[in-house]
Amino acid sequence: MGDVLAGSNAAWEFGADSVLIRYDRGIRTPKLLQVLAERRIPYEALAGVSLAPGRRGTVVLRARPRPGADPLIDAAADQLKEVSDPYRLVLPGERALLAESCADRLRSAIDGSGPPPQRYLVTAPPPPLQFKGIDAKATFDGRAVTFRLFWSGASSTKWKAGDQTFEVSELAGVEWHSPDVLSGHLRLLVRGEDQPADASHDPAAVTFGIGYGLVHESLPFAASVLEAIGSAPMATSAVPPLDPLERPAPSEVAARIRELGELHSAGFVTDEEFTAKKADLLAEL
Repeated sequence: MGDVLAGSNAAWEFGADSVLIRYDRGIRTPKLLQVLAERRIPYEALAGVSLAPGRRGTVVLRARPRPGADPLIDAAADQLKEVSDPYRLVLPGERALLAESCADRLRSAIDGSGPPPQRYLVTAPPPPLQFKGIDAKATFDGRAVTFRLFWSGASSTKWKAGDQTFEVSELAGVEWHSPDVLSGHLRLLVRGEDQPADASHDPAAVTFGIGYGLVHESLPFAASVLEAIGSAPMATSAVPPLDPLERPAPSEVAARIRELGELHSAGFVTDEEFTAKKADLLAEL
């Protein structure tokens, strides 16, 4: 395509197979978009596009990503404010016809009828990344997440557990609750562990508060970890190795197959990996 459609919050440059979104750096632009700077969105990552009237005589062009295509959107889980939506372009009303033309061209390039993608199609902000919560400083180097506790903010439960480091291969997902609401936190979902419901007592979580865990810091962090989890090889980490002299009970094998099925449904295991690992488990009976 090659055309550029510039709005008040971003500019979209249309290419042959993707749209490059560059966010405005002005003081009115939400900090999240300033931090993201620019993102390349493959058309295969999109499910649709819409054009609707906005405030004060503007029109709003919005693309809708496919579930499982963008780790930032998956991590946000519909918690972003409208102005921070990275798929939203605000244009003056007099550019409505041009916006409609671009929307039509996008629709013709989008094929959202296929199955959910097996991997993320949009790149998350790259590590190293870090942010500060109320009870810990979180860092991510691309291979592991580390929480360094603050004695002034950590609960006694966390303080007794001490600083924590989690390899990406240990993780099944990331839970992000916006700092704009009560009980905001980032929680790492650790494979095979029952974790406390209260994030302030979970050694695998960092809690947010006023001035801590800000959206533009903690959400890109969550997205980067989520992308790394989706890219991590699924070896035997989801299924503990067996003693060669022992045979597992059928109920144990069934439970492992269910766990593997959940990982497959969530997109953390490919079709081939699921089939091969299921066959290995059945062979243990």
